[in-house]
Amino acid sequence: MSITNVDAIPVEMAVKPLEADLGLAPYVSNHDEVESVERMLVRVDTDDGVTGWGEMLVGMKSAAVTKAVIDDVIAPELVGREVGEIRDFVDSFYFPYVKVRPFLGAVETALWDAFGKTVGQPVHRLLGGKTRDSVPIATCLGILGPEESRPYARRAVEHGFTTLKTKAGPDWREDVARIRAMHDEVDGELEFRLDPNQGWAFEDAVRVATRLEEAGVLLQYLEQPVRIDTYGTYASLRNRVRTPIAVNEDTYFPRNLRYLLQADAIDVAVVDLVPAGGILRVREQVAMAANAGVSVSHHCGFDLGVKTAAMLHTVASTPGINLPPDSVYYGWDDYIIEDPFEVEDGALTVPDGPGLGIEVDDTKVERHRID
Repeated sequence: MSITNVDAIPVEMAVKPLEADLGLAPYVSNHDEVESVERMLVRVDTDDGVTGWGEMLVGMKSAAVTKAVIDDVIAPELVGREVGEIRDFVDSFYFPYVKVRPFLGAVETALWDAFGKTVGQPVHRLLGGKTRDSVPIATCLGILGPEESRPYARRAVEHGFTTLKTKAGPDWREDVARIRAMHDEVDGELEFRLDPNQGWAFEDAVRVATRLEEAGVLLQYLEQPVRIDTYGTYASLRNRVRTPIAVNEDTYFPRNLRYLLQADAIDVAVVDLVPAGGILRVREQVAMAANAGVSVSHHCGFDLGVKTAAMLHTVASTPGINLPPDSVYYGWDDYIIEDPFEVEDGALTVPDGPGLGIEVDDTKVERHRID
């Protein structure tokens, strides 16, 4: 059962407007405003007719560049290999000046899907078995005005969510007011995560955490408030505030997470299986964080359902991921898998079918592909 073909397929999907049920668009952060998203699907075919699927974002905002890396760098190394040789495959790449982990992460996901289908087992069983049947998720919200944000906090509670993650912008005072307004709207029924995407100075992060603490709002965590590679800044920040400090983009570089753990600089690691290089690699990161007594969540980047399924299998079989992963899966205007996931009481069900337990709708893929 060897690999015969690897195909990278760029698609673009619209995001439901905020006014729709669990809609998100425009999803505003401090670096962009999202109305639609380009994603790269990865299809792996085997000589016994099995197809596996993976998924990643479009790197460097170029579908052509992303596709070229998969087609020209990764596919030649994969075609002809046995579908179950996943560890050997991900360990076989070494480029001293360029990192290909995100591309490997998408392809590795497709290999798990194909291998699970080949042996008739769900991925979570191949990883040692699931510890839960459903995974609570954190709902997400872009930057809105404080009063404008209130109904979306109420909406989150009505759908059974217990955690809401929101982006943060250049005006930290507005972010404080927004969190306070949402906290007040739901009378403390939600925990909040605040994500500036590296956009703040150290002093701003201290001000935000302190102002919220003084108002009686303790964030579940403040995510990646300052830029990556600033280990000393994170250690200082953690010593200055009571608010739990998390990193996300820093986990995309394994050495960064290791240094932060050694410096006792963080409370939470927000990992992501694709930039980590796949399920095997992200589980190594989770083990490293958990052994250091650091909590773990999983990042979301507008996953189309393929990566969503991979995340659910990973979270369900990895107890070290002890905080709800982020998800905006419910926010798509259309779906490319045949049986879309549905939020039930703020959670997504872990698939039990072979492989990732999902089937990709080829008609939908063709409808939304952009090459």
